[in-house]
Amino acid sequence: MSLLSAIIRVTVLCALLRLAVFDVRWRRLPTTATLLIAALFFIDALVIRLPIHDVLAHLLLALAVLVICAALFAAKMLGGGDAKLACAVFLWTGPSLALPALAIVSVIGLGVSLVSLATRHMAAEQRFPPLRALAMFSGTRGVPYGVALALGGGSVIALPLLAMR
Repeated sequence: MSLLSAIIRVTVLCALLRLAVFDVRWRRLPTTATLLIAALFFIDALVIRLPIHDVLAHLLLALAVLVICAALFAAKMLGGGDAKLACAVFLWTGPSLALPALAIVSVIGLGVSLVSLATRHMAAEQRFPPLRALAMFSGTRGVPYGVALALGGGSVIALPLLAMR
């Protein structure tokens, strides 16, 4: 992996972490940040000279994820920002890492959902900082599933960085 590709991936990880925090605090995922993450995939594909058939496979997977997430959004089971972020994350993972990414996102999502359920009656005005941070996960405002997408997707996107020497 080239240094430029590593820089792109670290930038994506930073953007994903920022989105996770944003989702916890405001329950919103800005479209511009999601588009940046998706656009950086194409730049990285050029940098690493990803064959066009692989880029198309990544695009087809992202399209399939978008269709599934759009159906979940229509059923009011997923937020629109989460649907767009899932599309961008799976654009990065591609078919070969889609199942590991889905498994990691699902496990983290389960944790986020359980914390949201457990804190649904917590008052937001906590004096103790760790409790105040925990209260931000309260399920009364919805589950911040962008956290699971960001952390799970980011872990798969970061895999090639671990192989760098």
